[in-house]
Amino acid sequence: MPTIAVNKAELYRRLEKEYMTKEFDELCFDFGIELDDDTTAEVEAARKAGLPAGEPQLKIEIPANRYDLLCLEGLARALRIFLEKDRPPTYTLARPAQMHEVYVEASTSPLRPMFAAAVLRLARPLTQLEYDSFIDLQDKLHQNLCRQRKFVAIGTHDLDTIEGPFRYMCKDPKQIKFAPLNKDAEYTAEELMTVYEQDRHLNKYLHLIRDAPGYPIIYDKHDRVLSMPPIINSQHSRIIAGKTQNIFIDTTAIDQTKLDIVIMMVATMFAEYCAVPFEIEPVLLHLPDGTTKITPSVAPRATTASHRYLNEATGLSLSREDQCALLTRMSLAATPSATDADALLVDVPCTRPDILHECDIMEDFAIAYGFNNLPTSLPQTNTVAKPFAVNRLADLLRKECAMAGWIEALPYILCSHDENFAHLNRPDPGRYAIALANPKSIEFQVVRTSLLPGMLKTVRENRGLSLPLKVFEVSDVAVQDARAERQARNFRRLCAVYMDNKGGFEVVHGLLDRIMQILDVPFIERKESDKAHGYYIAGADDPTFLPGRAAHVFYRPKPSAHPSESTPTSAPASGPLHTAAAALRAALPGSAAGASDINLGSLGILHPSVLANFELPRPASVLEIDVEPLL
Repeated sequence: MPTIAVNKAELYRRLEKEYMTKEFDELCFDFGIELDDDTTAEVEAARKAGLPAGEPQLKIEIPANRYDLLCLEGLARALRIFLEKDRPPTYTLARPAQMHEVYVEASTSPLRPMFAAAVLRLARPLTQLEYDSFIDLQDKLHQNLCRQRKFVAIGTHDLDTIEGPFRYMCKDPKQIKFAPLNKDAEYTAEELMTVYEQDRHLNKYLHLIRDAPGYPIIYDKHDRVLSMPPIINSQHSRIIAGKTQNIFIDTTAIDQTKLDIVIMMVATMFAEYCAVPFEIEPVLLHLPDGTTKITPSVAPRATTASHRYLNEATGLSLSREDQCALLTRMSLAATPSATDADALLVDVPCTRPDILHECDIMEDFAIAYGFNNLPTSLPQTNTVAKPFAVNRLADLLRKECAMAGWIEALPYILCSHDENFAHLNRPDPGRYAIALANPKSIEFQVVRTSLLPGMLKTVRENRGLSLPLKVFEVSDVAVQDARAERQARNFRRLCAVYMDNKGGFEVVHGLLDRIMQILDVPFIERKESDKAHGYYIAGADDPTFLPGRAAHVFYRPKPSAHPSESTPTSAPASGPLHTAAAALRAALPGSAAGASDINLGSLGILHPSVLANFELPRPASVLEIDVEPLL
């Protein structure tokens, strides 16, 4: 969760009360936030020692989706409403005689095509404390919701230094020249890429536009640069604390939802300083397709909540009027419906984009009532808890592997596509692995279909330890399955890796025998045996392993058992042709012996190319089997 630091004296002044630290901590808890630290003691100690010290601050942890609490103004406003010292404000749009206009050109489409803007007409210039809060809110939004300016970038300007209409376009970086913020010299946009390479604050944003043929740029009527999003504003239009009285806010983005949230947050949080409190001057946008749009939209969103649902979810029996009063304390304007005896009409303000569903309204209702005040009672149904059979089996296997001298590992469930297939000398059968639509990095492209890649990476990172290395994991893999409701299925597997100066096939074979002994599964000498129950191994030609040093593990369930499926090695087949083919194979001569045997997995000595792919310097043996069929 993001943490904000606010001036303690100013916050208490706005709340009209001097709180003790414990008392304010309890208020934060009741409101759903957390007081992380009070720096008063540190500041006083620094002053006594003659060291420079600022004003005491309160560091408060804010829920990640409460963007309206990321600044002193929003936090104080929300707490005053919660304490019933204020009513929720009504945000309105001004009606200026001449609305400011922005022309968005089609050249922005490949890079940052979305734009929004607003104007704040302040009653007086911002003080230094208010200005610092204004800048800090932008930084917090950039780091969190905007994802390091990737999705949205904010620019703020002194409106009295620029003149509309404004133009937003992409232009050749060699043709863009202006003095950036806090610099008097002018640079081309191409030169700024070099200048800011050494800037610890700005160099992390350069990659967003550096390789583009044209850079985003905003000009005013006289071709004066406002900003080059998402990198830097211009020195000409900078805001000065104690001087700037009219503020122009621009936002550029690649995500419309985040753009709408950001422009509303920056404008509404500081609209209390406007000449007409909470009145924001809109801006008219001319879009490339010829349409026009007014931003920002500050109208509340109308929704409903069930009176019965709110009471049942919290164990209360309050009237609709009482429920509305509690929701109002959370900045949600609510009234009982005149046409539906069970409905509450709720107006969600533009500052609360976190309210997505009726359950979010119920959560705010519970917070306003007080979680510590909710009634407690015994459930009306009694059950005896017990673990799922597959989890109980997995715990048993973990215990036995550990007692046999193996160390458990817990690698990531995501891996790269190559690690899952090519590095193991396995082809991708297609429609098999679950791929991430937008992976954060090349290391997290697919959900693993085998435990082996994660185990080999674990051994690689610990190859400096003394030999032998004996590690195991009992966990899930997942594959696509068109027959399943969610188009995917999980399978519980066990994987063990042994690395030493010799192959160690007998070691993983011994672990397999121990597991089967614990589960009371007898050994069958060969497939042709007429034994009704047990397990056996059969030689296999598997490119993951050395030729002649690999085997498959087969399990013959009891005749009365109905074991779970093992992990498929390709996309599960289905349809009438598949069913007919399976019936035909079962009817062929000689199919009775081993017809019901299940291929649990494999064991063997890894192929040298697999060892090289995972940078393992010594031979390694592997056991990987499904465990669900053993239930």
